[in-house]
Amino acid sequence: MSRIAIPGRDEAPAESQQILDNVNKLLGFVPNLHRLMSISPNALAGWASLMSSLSKTLDIKTRDGIALAISEVDGCDYCLAAHSYISTNLAKITPEEISLNREGRSSDPKRQAAIAFAKALIERRGKVSDEEFTAVKAAGWTDANIVEMIALSAQFLLTNFMNNAIQTPVDFPEVAPAKSN
Repeated sequence: MSRIAIPGRDEAPAESQQILDNVNKLLGFVPNLHRLMSISPNALAGWASLMSSLSKTLDIKTRDGIALAISEVDGCDYCLAAHSYISTNLAKITPEEISLNREGRSSDPKRQAAIAFAKALIERRGKVSDEEFTAVKAAGWTDANIVEMIALSAQFLLTNFMNNAIQTPVDFPEVAPAKSN
């Protein structure tokens, strides 16, 4: 049960409603997470701006792989369900690849390096080793890509924290709970 009452779309502050409408256009509904964040139009707008900017980085399968790995490490069942849904329906990622991504791995060698780097980033609170940093560069990722991976990791961590702290009810098809729970 949610620790904060989650408003319906029409009960959300007027300043949040356009962002909620944009989410509805993308997903076909307004998830609990977005309605929860709508309580603070500034928090919702900040998240939406970051997400919009970072959606232009890397490729969708790498971004979603990072999201799944981070959500698994952080034990966010809401985000695991949401990103599994998005990975399947928007990014067309196979169930097998989603399972690998949750473990911090990928069947694609370059994507593997990015996802492993992001996983290590969260596990070590940003203090990745020289070897982990070298591995992501050796896989062909640029310095700009590495900065983007760090920013994406922070974006996904934000929603993990929001859902874990508030105990947001999952409104996506449920998936196996995080192993770290």
